[in-house]
Amino acid sequence: MKPIAEQIILVTGSTDGLGKEVARALARQGATVLLHGRDQQRLETTRREIEEVVGNAQLETYRADFASLAEVRHLAEEVKARHPRLDMLINNAGIGGGKGRREVSRDGYELRFAVNYLAPFLLTHLLLPELRQTPPSRIINVSSVGQSPIDLNDVMLERRYDPLNAYRQSKLAQIMFTFDLADTLKEERVTVNCLHPASLMNTKMVYESFGYTMSTVEDGVEAVMYVATAPELDGVSGKYFDQKREARAHPQAYDMSVRRRVRELSEELVGLRG
Repeated sequence: MKPIAEQIILVTGSTDGLGKEVARALARQGATVLLHGRDQQRLETTRREIEEVVGNAQLETYRADFASLAEVRHLAEEVKARHPRLDMLINNAGIGGGKGRREVSRDGYELRFAVNYLAPFLLTHLLLPELRQTPPSRIINVSSVGQSPIDLNDVMLERRYDPLNAYRQSKLAQIMFTFDLADTLKEERVTVNCLHPASLMNTKMVYESFGYTMSTVEDGVEAVMYVATAPELDGVSGKYFDQKREARAHPQAYDMSVRRRVRELSEELVGLRG
């Protein structure tokens, strides 16, 4: 892999929690880090904080709300306009299980499925030309050990809604996407892996969803940095990691027929088909 100090890396959801600390760790190693968030003021605050702490001014900010596919497309266009190549994409942005009623995105899709899965699905596809430009490149999807099977007859959970199940379904869809994209790119030097960074880290999202924690953000950073930077993972693709250990995802992730149907539906929903 290329030295981290020579890489251009986009970290989504990098104004808080795990994403912010991963961005800080990458900046500390000299990378050009593209910070993403949905609030411009928080983005600027994060940029200043990281620059002051690590002394790396190679930080850029990009605002987009992942509840809108139009904003995801605009984000991709902004990145493309400034960077003809991208060395790493860390899809970290997401929302937790929550406790309330069913919500929908601006496009009318179940909110957690839209933000945690459809948005990174679309963003990754849009940025593939840049990731292919100067390989080797890596795509990392921050997923979860919490995974629920997808009901293909009720993907948007209109009939039976539970916020935690919505979150877990979105994370399983993300893992399916990881496996599918790795197969697509298997002849290229662009790897795609996903991981469960740590269980119930001490982040705002976890406190809001569960009210208690089991691990720290530092645990999660260590896991993400391993999948993102470990030399021994050169050429390793299509894997699910539980922290730093290769593991098995939910059985449905290995069902090729289900994956095909989820992929085709996703392409239709984000406008990549036809």
